[in-house]
Amino acid sequence: MTTVYREFMVEAGVNQVWDALRDFGAVHQRLAPGFVTDCRLEEGARIVTFASGLVARELLVGLDESARRLCYSVAGGKATHHQASAQVFAEGEDRTRFVWITDVLPAELAGFVDAMMAQGIEVMKHTLSPQTPAGSGRSNDIP
Repeated sequence: MTTVYREFMVEAGVNQVWDALRDFGAVHQRLAPGFVTDCRLEEGARIVTFASGLVARELLVGLDESARRLCYSVAGGKATHHQASAQVFAEGEDRTRFVWITDVLPAELAGFVDAMMAQGIEVMKHTLSPQTPAGSGRSNDIP
């Protein structure tokens, strides 16, 4: 098994980031729009369509409000095992540390999973951070 660990900062308060992360059925609208193009809920799962055309059935494993942690597992596909968690931590009033960890088998899928996570992170950082007015000298645009 391989673990892909990603940690990044979001320029927004932890409650705002957690509210978007915990909204399991709105990942395509509130967390990673454009990277995830569609999401529909089934009992205990969501069917997620990515911009690449990939479709995944993600089972909700757990949602821990006090720890601000969401855990899910992908059922089917090329992986014989896939489980991921995302957890957010306050880093001051208007900054959040976002930790996303994915365990996957076979290990050969780690590069693919890592690349997908990297793309998702760029979209999430842009989506979750408040947009700065033009001319302010600060930009949240994705290069």
